[in-house]
Formats: sequence, C-alpha cells, structure tokens
Amino acid sequence: ARGWLGAEMGGKVIWPPQTGQSRAAQRPRQRARKAAPGAEVGVLLCDVGDEGSLAAMAKQTRLVLNCVGPYRFFGEPVVKACVENGASCIDISGEPQFLEGMYLKYNEKAAEKGVYIIGSCGFDSIPADMGVLFTRDKLKGTLTAVESFLTVKSGPEGACIHDGTWKSAIYGLSDQDNLKKLRKQIGYTPVPVIGAKLKRRGLVFYSQEFREYSIPFMGSDVSVVKRSQRYLHTQLQETPVQYAAYANVGGLGSVMKLMFAGLLFLLLVKFSLGRKLLIKYPEFFSAGRFTKKGPTQKQMDETSFTMTFFGEGYSEGQDPQKGKPNVKICTQVKGPEPGYIATPIAMVQAGVALLEEAACLPAQGGVYSPGAAFSKTKLIERLNKRGLEFSVITKPEV
Repeated sequence: ARGWLGAEMGGKVIWPPQTGQSRAAQRPRQRARKAAPGAEVGVLLCDVGDEGSLAAMAKQTRLVLNCVGPYRFFGEPVVKACVENGASCIDISGEPQFLEGMYLKYNEKAAEKGVYIIGSCGFDSIPADMGVLFTRDKLKGTLTAVESFLTVKSGPEGACIHDGTWKSAIYGLSDQDNLKKLRKQIGYTPVPVIGAKLKRRGLVFYSQEFREYSIPFMGSDVSVVKRSQRYLHTQLQETPVQYAAYANVGGLGSVMKLMFAGLLFLLLVKFSLGRKLLIKYPEFFSAGRFTKKGPTQKQMDETSFTMTFFGEGYSEGQDPQKGKPNVKICTQVKGPEPGYIATPIAMVQAGVALLEEAACLPAQGGVYSPGAAFSKTKLIERLNKRGLEFSVITKPEV
C-alpha cells in the first residue's frame, strides 16, 4: 500500500519535494533517503485545484496521508477524491470546523464506499484521545471523568512551531459562529453525564499537582475526544467519559505575558486588518512561538512533551449514578518534539493500524475521530514501541 506525505506548496501535494524548492521543503526527501538508503522515493504531483490529479492519486492507493493545511482551504478536495475513488484518508488537522464539516458531508458516502476518513491523527489529538482510552482501560472500575495537563519542555534555544498552525488558529477563531451553525446542522445527540459532573477550572489557575500555573488548552482535543465518546456510547454502549484539557504555562511572569499576547490575539483576529497583521508577522505577535521557518533541528532534538491524565470513576460493582467517585488513576503519555517528530510517528502508526488491523476498525467505513476508529486496535502498543510512551503513574512528574 502506498500513501503520500504532503508539503504545503500553494495547495499542491508534493512527495517528496522537488529540487528548486526551499531547504525546509526539501527536508522530508532528505530524511526519507536517510531512512531508506539506496531506495528512491517515487514522486506524484497533485493539486487541490485539479480534481483529475487527485482522482489519479486516490485510484493508485489504499491510503492517503494528508499533511497539507490549513485544511479549511486544502483539505476537502483530498477527502472528496479519496471517498469517490475508494481510498481511505488520514490527516493531522486540529481544525474542528473542517473535521466536523467532513463528517456532515462525507460520512454516509464514505460508509457506502467502505473507506475510512480519520482526522486529527497527530499531536496533540492522538495522545489526548488515545490517552483517555488508555486511562479507561487501566482503571479497575468505570471511568467517568478525565482531566489532562500538557507540559512541553525545551532546551536552551527554546521551541517554536511553523506558522501553518498559527494560520489555522486565526481562521478557526474568526469563524466560531459558523462552527456553531455546523454543529446544529449535524444535530449531535447530547452525551449523557454519568457519575459526578466534572468541575471546570478557571481561565488561569495554580495547579497544585505541577506547582505552576495552568490554562485551558486551546486546541481541538476536547471536541475530538467528545466525538469519540459520543460514538463509543451510541454505537458500542460504552460509558461516556467527561473530559477537560489544560496546559501548564509556568510561573506568574509567563502567565502575564501569555495573557497580554492572548488578549491582543483575540482582539486582532476579529478584524480583517488584524488577521492580515497576525498572518504577516507571526513571530512578533506570538512572542517567537510561531515562525515562518519552523524549528531548527537542535530545537527539535531538545524538545519533548508530557500529557498527564487524572481520571476518576467508580469501583467495580458500584453504580456510577449513585454516590461520589471512589477510585482515581493517573496516567501519562510522553514523547519527543510534538510537531515534527511525535506527529509523524502518530500519523504513520495510525495508517499502519488502519491497513493491518482492518478487522478491528468500525464495521463500516465513514468519517471518524481517532478514538472511535482505533479503540479496538493495537495502536497504543504500536506507539509505545516507537517513542510515544503510555504508562500508569502514581503522581505527575514536575
């Protein structure tokens, strides 16, 4: 089976990038050669503006790995081509509007074709979604609520992210009203609250577990996990798990800087001129966190992440609808640099699980979140063997 890993080139999917492109764009091909010395990786050029080129690609493979974002602009033509031509598709999108829009438009068609469209198969949704399932499986009883805390550690040179993620955040936050309308169109059934209701934390709070300040995580994890839990409850009659996601940000100084940058971002993103400024000067407005160049190799080598899960529930034999939770568990997912090392590991292993464990996937094709698609597979075992470590711990690492 063959798939394509894309570099963003004005809506074109190119694997590997061709000569004459930027050094950053050529990096994937150089790495592929190191991974498979002596073997030349084939090249196929596709353009999201050319349906014929995408159809030709999809007809030649069982699985497409789509890394070209922002997905709200470049994602749907790839999904459409895969569904119409019988290929499954995995992406690393963290854009709820795209992910849920594809469910609305293509879930039934994908089911008819028997293909799987699975979004969010990178960092941070794979650690979050599969981490909740891992926590559920390790608790001796019924898990009813989970909180996750993300910590990213970097070396002396710091860490940064390519501005493609920055752009996705800008477009997503500026279009929240349409996301609400989309969800009304889908007509989601409410996910029932089983057991004690999970209390939400404040916008900024001091975490006693980590001895630093934390904030709600702004990524798509909560929406992705909720989609998985809705599917597992409605289709497999499993107890749904309540979920909240947070990120550790450090001391009071870091909180002040983050609050200032966040307020400025939320103000500018509401206006066309503000969005243009944010897109043109990502490094300035993100205090160096997002750049047009992305991280250096040294920055990647020195960066790692830990996602810690605090779960609670009810012991075996106790009715979750009666009384307070009486069992707790703490688990972790640890891994290397999130965006450029952990994400490819997660995406490729998700692809391998899809191809090699077809009998463990949902009975029919469709548009799925990772937890819904891979809950019965050995994806967590695969990730453990390749550097994304899932484990049960007694207390979080500080």
